[in-house]
Amino acid sequence: MVEARPVRTEKELQEILELQKRNLPRSLDDRERAENGFVTVEHTLDVLQKMHALVPSIVAKDGDQLAGYALVMPIECRAFIPVLAPMFERLDANAEVKGRRYYVMGQICVAKAYRGQGVFDRLYAAHREHLRHRFDACVTEISVRNPRSLRAHARVGFEELERYRDAADEWVVVIWDLRT
Repeated sequence: MVEARPVRTEKELQEILELQKRNLPRSLDDRERAENGFVTVEHTLDVLQKMHALVPSIVAKDGDQLAGYALVMPIECRAFIPVLAPMFERLDANAEVKGRRYYVMGQICVAKAYRGQGVFDRLYAAHREHLRHRFDACVTEISVRNPRSLRAHARVGFEELERYRDAADEWVVVIWDLRT
């Protein structure tokens, strides 16, 4: 049985990095990226430790096996990952986000062997369970080249805020109300 819960150990942070590396675009061929999605940002252990010190991320574990993760990135993390500064600036200016206690879904990934088994939904259910007392909403941006992720986020209840293009890609910014 897969259990979704907050990260407990540094070993789990290291497992997140290993799963992340296997799902970066450079690690996948075109077919895998199109069918199964991908993660965009590559973190370091130092960055994950800093994020974890603010708010622990959520992992899905099947015994000792990492089935997936969903990174919690409160706005205090904006300085940790400079490539995400434009996203935070967009969120600062967004009327739907202003005044809300929100965090950014830093990244969500399900291990290949666990896809299609409800792990994605369990990760987000654990987010709601563990974070709704502290935050009103979760916001993230998804590449339009990642239709699997767009569909999965819509299924969980995320709603589109805006679309924009930067030098790297076209993005869909979505929000999920944790209070409902």
